[in-house]
Amino acid sequence: MNRAGEDMDALTEKRPKILIADDDPAVVKALSYRCEKMGFAIDTANNGIQMLLKARRTAPDLMIVDVNMPKLDGLTASFHLLDQGGHSLDILVVTGSSDETTIERCEAMGLFYARKGPEFWIDLKAALTEIFPQMSEAIAAQSDTLAGLPELVPNRPRVLIVDDDEQVGAFLASRLNKLGVEVLYAPSAAQALRLAAKRHPSVVVTDYHMPQGGAEFLITRLRASPETAAIPVLILSERDFDKVSVQALTREVMGHAGAVKIFKKSFDVSELFQTIQDFCAFDSSPAAH
Repeated sequence: MNRAGEDMDALTEKRPKILIADDDPAVVKALSYRCEKMGFAIDTANNGIQMLLKARRTAPDLMIVDVNMPKLDGLTASFHLLDQGGHSLDILVVTGSSDETTIERCEAMGLFYARKGPEFWIDLKAALTEIFPQMSEAIAAQSDTLAGLPELVPNRPRVLIVDDDEQVGAFLASRLNKLGVEVLYAPSAAQALRLAAKRHPSVVVTDYHMPQGGAEFLITRLRASPETAAIPVLILSERDFDKVSVQALTREVMGHAGAVKIFKKSFDVSELFQTIQDFCAFDSSPAAH
Protein backbone atom coordinates (compact mmCIF):
# COMPACT_ATOMS: atom_id res chain seq x y z
CA MET A 1 0.00 0.00 0.00
CA ASN A 2 1.35 3.47 -0.85
CA ARG A 3 1.77 6.30 1.66
CA ALA A 4 -1.43 8.07 0.54
CA GLY A 5 -3.42 4.89 1.11
CA GLU A 6 -1.89 4.41 4.55
CA ASP A 7 -2.68 8.01 5.50
CA MET A 8 -6.30 7.55 4.34
CA ASP A 9 -6.67 4.35 6.37
CA ALA A 10 -5.24 6.10 9.43
CA LEU A 11 -7.64 9.01 9.00
CA THR A 12 -10.61 6.66 8.62
CA GLU A 13 -9.52 4.73 11.70
CA LYS A 14 -9.56 7.91 13.82
CA ARG A 15 -13.11 8.85 12.80
CA PRO A 16 -15.77 7.82 15.35
CA LYS A 17 -17.69 4.81 14.08
CA ILE A 18 -21.48 4.74 13.84
CA LEU A 19 -23.46 1.59 13.09
CA ILE A 20 -26.88 2.45 11.62
CA ALA A 21 -29.44 -0.35 11.97
CA ASP A 22 -32.75 0.18 10.17
CA ASP A 23 -34.81 -1.89 7.76
CA ASP A 24 -35.92 1.20 5.82
CA PRO A 25 -33.43 1.99 3.00
CA ALA A 26 -34.60 5.62 2.85
CA VAL A 27 -33.68 6.13 6.50
CA VAL A 28 -30.33 4.36 6.12
CA LYS A 29 -29.44 6.45 3.08
CA ALA A 30 -30.38 9.77 4.69
CA LEU A 31 -28.63 8.98 7.97
CA SER A 32 -25.50 7.63 6.29
CA TYR A 33 -25.18 10.66 4.04
CA ARG A 34 -25.58 13.22 6.79
CA CYS A 35 -23.40 11.45 9.35
CA GLU A 36 -20.61 10.90 6.83
CA LYS A 37 -20.71 14.62 6.02
CA MET A 38 -20.29 15.33 9.74
CA GLY A 39 -17.10 13.26 9.77
CA PHE A 40 -18.23 9.86 11.06
CA ALA A 41 -17.28 6.45 9.66
CA ILE A 42 -20.51 4.59 8.83
CA ASP A 43 -21.54 0.95 8.74
CA THR A 44 -25.11 -0.30 8.29
CA ALA A 45 -27.36 -3.23 9.14
CA ASN A 46 -30.92 -3.92 7.99
CA ASN A 47 -32.15 -6.12 10.85
CA GLY A 48 -31.49 -6.77 14.51
CA ILE A 49 -29.49 -9.96 14.05
CA GLN A 50 -27.16 -8.37 11.50
CA MET A 51 -26.79 -5.43 13.88
CA LEU A 52 -25.68 -7.74 16.71
CA LEU A 53 -23.13 -9.51 14.53
CA LYS A 54 -21.64 -6.28 13.16
CA ALA A 55 -21.58 -4.56 16.55
CA ARG A 56 -19.68 -7.45 18.12
CA ARG A 57 -17.22 -7.56 15.24
CA THR A 58 -16.56 -3.86 14.66
CA ALA A 59 -17.13 -2.29 18.11
CA PRO A 60 -18.77 0.99 16.98
CA ASP A 61 -18.72 4.10 19.16
CA LEU A 62 -22.45 4.71 18.57
CA MET A 63 -25.36 2.71 17.22
CA ILE A 64 -28.40 4.41 15.71
CA VAL A 65 -31.07 1.75 16.04
CA ASP A 66 -34.61 1.47 14.71
CA VAL A 67 -37.08 -0.06 17.16
CA ASN A 68 -39.18 -2.04 14.69
CA MET A 69 -36.94 -4.31 12.64
CA PRO A 70 -37.56 -7.82 11.29
CA LYS A 71 -36.05 -10.89 12.98
CA LEU A 72 -35.05 -9.01 16.14
CA ASP A 73 -36.31 -5.60 17.30
CA GLY A 74 -33.84 -2.83 18.02
CA LEU A 75 -34.49 -2.51 21.75
CA THR A 76 -34.03 -6.23 22.39
CA ALA A 77 -30.83 -6.27 20.32
CA SER A 78 -29.55 -3.23 22.23
CA PHE A 79 -30.30 -4.92 25.55
CA HIS A 80 -28.27 -7.98 24.51
CA LEU A 81 -25.26 -5.81 23.64
CA LEU A 82 -25.43 -3.71 26.81
CA ASP A 83 -25.91 -6.82 28.95
CA GLN A 84 -22.67 -8.29 27.61
CA GLY A 85 -20.64 -5.29 28.74
CA GLY A 86 -17.33 -4.85 26.94
CA HIS A 87 -16.36 -1.55 25.32
CA SER A 88 -18.25 1.67 26.01
CA LEU A 89 -21.19 1.96 23.63
CA ASP A 90 -23.78 4.70 23.18
CA ILE A 91 -27.10 3.86 21.55
CA LEU A 92 -29.58 6.24 19.93
CA VAL A 93 -32.99 4.63 19.45
CA VAL A 94 -35.23 5.90 16.65
CA THR A 95 -38.86 4.99 16.03
CA GLY A 96 -41.91 6.21 14.18
CA SER A 97 -44.13 5.46 17.16
CA SER A 98 -45.11 7.88 19.92
CA ASP A 99 -45.66 4.99 22.33
CA GLU A 100 -44.74 6.14 25.84
CA THR A 101 -43.65 2.61 26.77
CA THR A 102 -40.86 2.77 24.20
CA ILE A 103 -39.64 6.09 25.62
CA GLU A 104 -39.76 4.71 29.16
CA ARG A 105 -37.73 1.64 28.12
CA CYS A 106 -35.13 3.87 26.48
CA GLU A 107 -34.81 6.01 29.58
CA ALA A 108 -34.59 2.96 31.85
CA MET A 109 -31.76 1.55 29.72
CA GLY A 110 -29.92 4.89 29.55
CA LEU A 111 -30.40 5.23 25.79
CA PHE A 112 -30.79 8.34 23.68
CA TYR A 113 -34.09 8.67 21.83
CA ALA A 114 -35.35 10.36 18.64
CA ARG A 115 -38.69 10.07 16.85
CA LYS A 116 -38.82 9.77 13.07
CA GLY A 117 -40.51 12.76 11.49
CA PRO A 118 -39.96 16.51 10.96
CA GLU A 119 -38.05 17.05 14.23
CA PHE A 120 -35.77 14.04 13.80
CA TRP A 121 -32.69 15.93 12.57
CA ILE A 122 -32.87 18.35 15.50
CA ASP A 123 -32.95 15.45 17.96
CA LEU A 124 -30.14 13.69 16.10
CA LYS A 125 -27.91 16.77 16.17
CA ALA A 126 -28.50 17.23 19.92
CA ALA A 127 -27.67 13.58 20.65
CA LEU A 128 -24.54 13.55 18.49
CA THR A 129 -23.29 16.76 20.09
CA GLU A 130 -23.76 15.32 23.58
CA ILE A 131 -22.08 12.01 22.70
CA PHE A 132 -19.23 13.52 20.69
CA PRO A 133 -18.54 17.01 22.15
CA GLN A 134 -15.15 17.08 20.41
CA MET A 135 -17.02 17.09 17.08
CA SER A 136 -19.61 19.71 17.99
CA GLU A 137 -18.32 22.28 15.50
CA ALA A 138 -18.34 19.82 12.59
CA ILE A 139 -21.80 18.56 13.56
CA ALA A 140 -23.18 22.10 13.78
CA ALA A 141 -21.55 23.19 10.53
CA GLN A 142 -22.84 20.25 8.52
CA SER A 143 -26.28 20.46 10.14
CA ASP A 144 -26.54 24.07 8.93
CA THR A 145 -25.27 23.13 5.45
CA LEU A 146 -27.75 20.27 5.11
CA ALA A 147 -30.68 22.08 6.69
CA GLY A 148 -32.18 22.99 3.33
CA LEU A 149 -32.39 19.42 2.08
CA PRO A 150 -35.98 18.20 1.67
CA GLU A 151 -35.23 14.80 3.23
CA LEU A 152 -37.58 13.74 5.97
CA VAL A 153 -37.01 10.51 7.81
CA PRO A 154 -40.28 8.61 7.22
CA ASN A 155 -42.04 7.70 10.44
CA ARG A 156 -43.50 4.45 9.10
CA PRO A 157 -42.54 1.64 6.66
CA ARG A 158 -42.90 2.37 2.94
CA VAL A 159 -44.12 -0.18 0.35
CA LEU A 160 -44.37 0.36 -3.40
CA ILE A 161 -47.30 -1.40 -5.12
CA VAL A 162 -46.95 -1.85 -8.90
CA ASP A 163 -50.01 -3.01 -10.87
CA ASP A 164 -51.78 -1.75 -13.97
CA ASP A 165 -55.08 -2.66 -12.28
CA GLU A 166 -55.89 0.31 -10.03
CA GLN A 167 -58.42 -1.75 -8.06
CA VAL A 168 -55.68 -4.16 -6.98
CA GLY A 169 -53.51 -1.22 -5.96
CA ALA A 170 -56.35 0.39 -4.00
CA PHE A 171 -57.20 -2.89 -2.23
CA LEU A 172 -53.62 -3.52 -1.09
CA ALA A 173 -53.08 0.14 -0.19
CA SER A 174 -56.21 0.19 1.97
CA ARG A 175 -55.17 -2.92 3.90
CA LEU A 176 -51.56 -1.80 4.36
CA ASN A 177 -52.55 1.74 5.41
CA LYS A 178 -54.62 0.26 8.25
CA LEU A 179 -51.44 -1.43 9.47
CA GLY A 180 -49.53 1.84 9.56
CA VAL A 181 -47.65 1.33 6.29
CA GLU A 182 -47.04 4.21 3.87
CA VAL A 183 -48.03 2.99 0.40
CA LEU A 184 -46.70 4.23 -2.93
CA TYR A 185 -48.54 3.18 -6.10
CA ALA A 186 -47.36 2.94 -9.70
CA PRO A 187 -49.47 1.64 -12.63
CA SER A 188 -46.41 0.72 -14.71
CA ALA A 189 -42.83 -0.48 -14.37
CA ALA A 190 -41.50 2.80 -15.74
CA GLN A 191 -43.27 4.87 -13.08
CA ALA A 192 -42.27 2.32 -10.43
CA LEU A 193 -38.58 2.76 -11.31
CA ARG A 194 -38.83 6.53 -10.91
CA LEU A 195 -40.65 6.22 -7.58
CA ALA A 196 -38.23 3.61 -6.25
CA ALA A 197 -35.22 5.78 -7.07
CA LYS A 198 -36.78 8.87 -5.50
CA ARG A 199 -38.63 7.48 -2.47
CA HIS A 200 -36.61 4.34 -1.57
CA PRO A 201 -39.37 1.90 -0.53
CA SER A 202 -38.53 -0.93 1.85
CA VAL A 203 -40.31 -3.44 -0.40
CA VAL A 204 -41.73 -3.55 -3.93
CA VAL A 205 -44.85 -5.66 -4.60
CA THR A 206 -45.43 -6.01 -8.34
CA ASP A 207 -47.85 -7.65 -10.73
CA TYR A 208 -46.17 -10.26 -12.93
CA HIS A 209 -47.68 -9.23 -16.26
CA MET A 210 -48.11 -5.59 -17.27
CA PRO A 211 -48.45 -4.18 -20.81
CA GLN A 212 -45.38 -1.90 -20.75
CA GLY A 213 -43.00 -4.23 -18.93
CA GLY A 214 -43.68 -6.85 -16.30
CA ALA A 215 -41.99 -8.13 -13.17
CA GLU A 216 -38.90 -9.52 -14.92
CA PHE A 217 -38.25 -6.19 -16.65
CA LEU A 218 -38.79 -4.27 -13.41
CA ILE A 219 -36.45 -6.49 -11.40
CA THR A 220 -33.70 -6.23 -14.01
CA ARG A 221 -33.92 -2.46 -14.10
CA LEU A 222 -34.03 -2.17 -10.30
CA ARG A 223 -30.93 -4.35 -9.97
CA ALA A 224 -29.08 -2.29 -12.58
CA SER A 225 -29.07 0.84 -10.40
CA PRO A 226 -27.06 1.13 -7.16
CA GLU A 227 -29.89 3.24 -5.72
CA THR A 228 -32.46 0.43 -6.00
CA ALA A 229 -30.39 -2.75 -6.41
CA ALA A 230 -31.06 -4.18 -2.96
CA ILE A 231 -34.82 -3.46 -2.64
CA PRO A 232 -36.65 -6.79 -2.14
CA VAL A 233 -39.32 -7.58 -4.73
CA LEU A 234 -42.44 -9.71 -4.27
CA ILE A 235 -44.45 -10.84 -7.30
CA LEU A 236 -48.22 -11.19 -7.58
CA SER A 237 -49.77 -13.21 -10.40
CA GLU A 238 -53.10 -14.67 -11.48
CA ARG A 239 -51.33 -17.68 -13.00
CA ASP A 240 -49.50 -20.61 -11.46
CA PHE A 241 -45.80 -21.05 -12.21
CA ASP A 242 -43.95 -24.32 -12.68
CA LYS A 243 -40.70 -25.01 -10.83
CA VAL A 244 -38.49 -23.88 -13.72
CA SER A 245 -40.31 -20.54 -14.03
CA VAL A 246 -40.06 -19.93 -10.29
CA GLN A 247 -36.32 -20.61 -10.38
CA ALA A 248 -35.93 -18.18 -13.29
CA LEU A 249 -37.81 -15.41 -11.46
CA THR A 250 -35.98 -15.89 -8.16
CA ARG A 251 -32.47 -16.33 -9.55
CA GLU A 252 -29.78 -13.76 -8.77
CA VAL A 253 -29.70 -10.68 -11.00
CA MET A 254 -26.50 -8.61 -11.21
CA GLY A 255 -25.31 -9.84 -7.84
CA HIS A 256 -28.62 -9.29 -6.06
CA ALA A 257 -31.62 -11.50 -5.36
CA GLY A 258 -34.36 -11.72 -7.97
CA ALA A 259 -37.91 -12.03 -6.70
CA VAL A 260 -38.05 -12.98 -3.03
CA LYS A 261 -41.33 -14.85 -3.42
CA ILE A 262 -44.24 -15.29 -5.82
CA PHE A 263 -47.86 -15.12 -4.64
CA LYS A 264 -51.13 -16.06 -6.30
CA LYS A 265 -53.47 -13.06 -6.37
CA SER A 266 -56.12 -13.48 -3.70
CA PHE A 267 -58.25 -11.58 -1.23
CA ASP A 268 -56.38 -13.48 1.49
CA VAL A 269 -53.24 -11.38 1.87
CA SER A 270 -52.06 -12.76 5.21
CA GLU A 271 -49.07 -14.64 3.76
CA LEU A 272 -48.14 -11.69 1.54
CA PHE A 273 -48.27 -9.25 4.46
CA GLN A 274 -46.26 -11.60 6.67
CA THR A 275 -43.52 -11.65 4.04
CA ILE A 276 -43.63 -7.85 3.72
CA GLN A 277 -43.24 -7.67 7.49
CA ASP A 278 -40.06 -9.77 7.25
CA PHE A 279 -38.48 -6.81 5.43
CA CYS A 280 -40.16 -3.82 7.06
CA ALA A 281 -41.52 -4.45 10.50
CA PHE A 282 -44.94 -3.00 11.24
CA ASP A 283 -47.69 -3.62 13.76
CA SER A 284 -49.79 -6.40 12.22
CA SER A 285 -52.76 -5.60 14.47
CA PRO A 286 -55.25 -3.21 12.79
CA ALA A 287 -56.55 -2.29 16.24
CA ALA A 288 -53.25 -0.55 16.97
CA HIS A 289 -54.00 2.05 14.33
